[in-house]
Amino acid sequence: MVHQQSSRARLSSNSDTEDMSEMSKVLAPRLAYFAGVARTEHVTRAALDLNVPQSTLSRAMVRLEQDLGVDLFARHGRTVSLTTAGRTFLASVERALAEVERAAEEVRADADPATGKVAFGFLHTMGAETVPGLLHAFRADHPRVRFSLVQNHGEAMLEGLRAGELDLCLTSPVPDAPDLVARRLDEQKLRLVVPADHSLAARRRIRLAEAAEEIFVSLEPGYGLRRITDALCREAGFRPRVAFEGEEAETLRGLVAAGLGVALLPPPTVPRPGVVELTVTAPRAVREIGVAWPADRPDTPPVAEFKKFLLSRRGNLLPS
Repeated sequence: MVHQQSSRARLSSNSDTEDMSEMSKVLAPRLAYFAGVARTEHVTRAALDLNVPQSTLSRAMVRLEQDLGVDLFARHGRTVSLTTAGRTFLASVERALAEVERAAEEVRADADPATGKVAFGFLHTMGAETVPGLLHAFRADHPRVRFSLVQNHGEAMLEGLRAGELDLCLTSPVPDAPDLVARRLDEQKLRLVVPADHSLAARRRIRLAEAAEEIFVSLEPGYGLRRITDALCREAGFRPRVAFEGEEAETLRGLVAAGLGVALLPPPTVPRPGVVELTVTAPRAVREIGVAWPADRPDTPPVAEFKKFLLSRRGNLLPS
């Protein structure tokens, strides 16, 4: 019995939602007309202000009242005055129209070539040095373009692109998906990071296979660098034994410094005490950095300019 009542309640709720949606479709096109007549209290004058035929405006007001089932106006020849219901309705309509105008101004401002906004995502490991340098260089020629910056792992940023939350993102590996466009921009060498007191710390170079028996610390599954780490270890002939998983490369460096394992990581922004970073000679340990954007979404002018700027940095994206 409880289940049946719950089902009926859901059906009623869905029906109410559908009714409100249909009512919105009916009412929305007439709201500006209603506000125009309500403000002037004169159909002819409102028709001139709105640049629509008087007959069209009159019919729209009649239909609006019929759809609502209430009288919004008291009619006095060519003039009208608001009823109590009309005044109540006007207050809400003016708020709705103001919100629409605010939203329109916001999207126009975001698309402005000189002062528009770019929603830009990038990997955590690129936040300390690479991205600030890129933005500094871009704003030399586009000083008023605004940025909404998002740091996240690769998969989350690709979902952000698909959801319309991001315009562009720098990510690794370079994605291969039919709904996205991606371009390779640069590559970054990965190093095997070991504790300063580790038996391998006296080395400068190492084959990754030599670390097969080590305990690894790594990013969580789903992160691009984790997939690259797993793939490189597989190519070297072993599966890494991961004892600790994290979300930030510098956190992993701290774990290595504490003697909790070794890690494959890109170079740090500044040297980290307590660790030694070894060049991996085999297999070739690099990660590709690319820029991605939605395949079917037109760019606003500021997004197009920033995209062109990023593509112009191909092979020179990362700091020396």
